[in-house]
Amino acid sequence: MKVLVIGGGAREHALCRSLSLDPDVSALYCAPGNAGIAEVAELRPVDALDGDAVAALATELGADLVVVGPEAPLVAGVGDAVRAAGIPVFGPSGEAAQLEGSKAFAKDVMAAAGVPTARSYVCTTPEEVDAALDAFGAPYVVKDDGLAAGKGVVVTEDLAAARAHALGCDRVVIEEYLDGPEVSLFAITDGVTVLPLQPAQDFKRALDGDEGPNTGGMGAYSPLPWADPKLVDEVMESVLQPTVDELRRRGTPFSGLLYAGLAITSRGVRVIEFNARFGDPETQVVLARLRTPLASVLLNAANGTLDTEPPLTWREDAAVTVVIASHNYPDTPRTGDPIEGLAEVAAQDAPEAYVLHAGTRREGDAVVSAGGRVLSVTATGSDLAQARERAYKAVARIRLDGSQYRTDIAAKAAGEVR
Repeated sequence: MKVLVIGGGAREHALCRSLSLDPDVSALYCAPGNAGIAEVAELRPVDALDGDAVAALATELGADLVVVGPEAPLVAGVGDAVRAAGIPVFGPSGEAAQLEGSKAFAKDVMAAAGVPTARSYVCTTPEEVDAALDAFGAPYVVKDDGLAAGKGVVVTEDLAAARAHALGCDRVVIEEYLDGPEVSLFAITDGVTVLPLQPAQDFKRALDGDEGPNTGGMGAYSPLPWADPKLVDEVMESVLQPTVDELRRRGTPFSGLLYAGLAITSRGVRVIEFNARFGDPETQVVLARLRTPLASVLLNAANGTLDTEPPLTWREDAAVTVVIASHNYPDTPRTGDPIEGLAEVAAQDAPEAYVLHAGTRREGDAVVSAGGRVLSVTATGSDLAQARERAYKAVARIRLDGSQYRTDIAAKAAGEVR
């Protein structure tokens, strides 16, 4: 099977790593990729937002499957263009991807499907914003209705900051604050059958102790030793299957990866948001634990034959990933700094720990930073404590001037913090 992965972040590196280990994959390409992905896949240049260009590349390569990684190409309908060329695509249509592309659309789908979520208001005027903020009170939760590269959500006690963020968006969703720990649960679906993966937890705030601004994610771990063993079944019944059924009922079937961001509140499970693709950095730890070869699962989802797929199998190991970010992230990150220590991790820590690239590029013989989140250092172990120890041992080998990372990823779940 020839597989083309679209994207160039740590999520795509994790996908390419898993696909490269699949005996059914005879050729693996990534466009545009990054410096790390080049070690496991052949890179091809492409504008990931240009559906015709992606379809032409897939046709040229004779791809049997195209996996569209990031949200922006999905919402732009890149998957539709590839499907129109007769090539199976793992990823929803542009219309179905509005589940992530529009918070208001997602709320409407959840309401119709009876999916539990936060009470909310959709606001387009300053008067509506003020009324909604007053109705819910602090902490204020303000979400840009559209895509914002992981930076469209503000959760704050500061009314002025909440209002400023809301007024900076064309349309916002303002909702009640949900208490309790957050969980990410992915599911692969062909629009009818839903196949859940293992849950993970990520860390959105930039600094230890969940302080600092929101980011795209500074680390993650799986499994969740504190979670109810029935959590996945509950979310399947109350969230994932009803959402897939509702989208199919509307004539916009969702095929691909459905990501439910959940809050385990005092009143039960509530959906914070949906994404229409694998999440970053949770993908890094979920795929590290997946034993089932990935390619056939994605192809069956793309072809509408997921009901023929046997149950997924999982390693008993735990996994932890720690994100190394550029100087000044999540504001305007500094780029172009050389990254050292990658070979040391490969020589001394593999296969238990390895580095997945996000914002990197190659300059001659050097790998340099090229974005805010630069690397995801991922490790496995017999339990979270061992996986965490291995991850941070590998992190310590990486040298990137001015870089930052959280030191408390999975610490509480591993029993190291009370």
